[in-house]
Amino acid sequence: MTGKKEQMAIMEIVIEIPVEHEKNIFGGFDAHIKKIEKSLNVTMVARDGTLKLIGEAGNTKQAEGILMQLLELSKRGNEITEQNVNYAIGLALDNEKTDMASIDSDILCYTIQGKPIKPKTAGQKEYVDLIRKKMIVFGIGPAGTGKTYLAMAMAIEAFKRDEVGKIILTRPAIEAGEKLGFLPGDLQSKVDPYLRPLYDALYQIMGAESYQRNVEKGLIEVAPLAYMRGRTLDNSFIILDEAQNTTPAQMKMFLTRIGFGSKVIVTGDLTQKDLPFDSKSGLEQALEVLGKVEDIGFSYMTNRDVVRHPLVQKIVTAYDDYEKRQERRNQVAASKKNQAQGQQHSNEAARQGRRMRGN
Repeated sequence: MTGKKEQMAIMEIVIEIPVEHEKNIFGGFDAHIKKIEKSLNVTMVARDGTLKLIGEAGNTKQAEGILMQLLELSKRGNEITEQNVNYAIGLALDNEKTDMASIDSDILCYTIQGKPIKPKTAGQKEYVDLIRKKMIVFGIGPAGTGKTYLAMAMAIEAFKRDEVGKIILTRPAIEAGEKLGFLPGDLQSKVDPYLRPLYDALYQIMGAESYQRNVEKGLIEVAPLAYMRGRTLDNSFIILDEAQNTTPAQMKMFLTRIGFGSKVIVTGDLTQKDLPFDSKSGLEQALEVLGKVEDIGFSYMTNRDVVRHPLVQKIVTAYDDYEKRQERRNQVAASKKNQAQGQQHSNEAARQGRRMRGN
């Protein structure tokens, strides 16, 4: 050994960023560029429509790949967001070859304002593709991964194309720390707040007037899960939201309502159960029971697929880390308890043996 650190190969790469895309890719006050520099330990110098990248060879190539992904998204008419930048950096650091432009090209439908709805991550794209292929799909993942919104977009598009005759949106009206009985109004008024996220997505995609017309015709139904009992749901696109709050009996009841020509999406986040502490979720049981059933798909999204404010992704990650630490502590505590109990039994057995020998 020479005792000297091996010097890393420094590389310079010059890429062209068209003027009309500079502001979009660089971000306000060059925030996007600074984030890439910090994440990959590279230096970027912009001059006359070019961007020079300087740094260790591997990092510089990764930074180039990120910028090319962002440039392609910009050319496709997208506003480059912090979420786009974070996702591109995450892909680069994990050496994943996901093409963000190919994900962006999959437009599901348009909102009432003409904004395209499309998957934004590889996890979301896999989820959407699975919905197209399978009769029943379970979408599992943390808050902000677009599980319900994307399913809603696909339901509305299928309805517009006459692939289904009805849309049914349901969720368990379980109390999340509040008491349902104290809410004012009749039963529908009491459960409406629990269904509000579904209404909001419908209004955004369809428009309030179109939604209301179809509701009056009975073609769109938003109802608590309990209303599904005893029915057979044919030729429908059915979405069960917040499925982590179903009981095993409710989940079985729901899944056995499905009729001919229907498609079912079940969404849930197993980290946000509002059931009693010692109760098993119907979603958990369904994942165990139905894992090998043909025509049922399972899509598992992670905090990388969160497309809300970047802070939400950090919150989800922080809670995941905390829960893993707690689980490890509980396992250690349980192991120590078992060892102590085992030692206690051994000591008791030894004392019994000595007493018997003494007799």
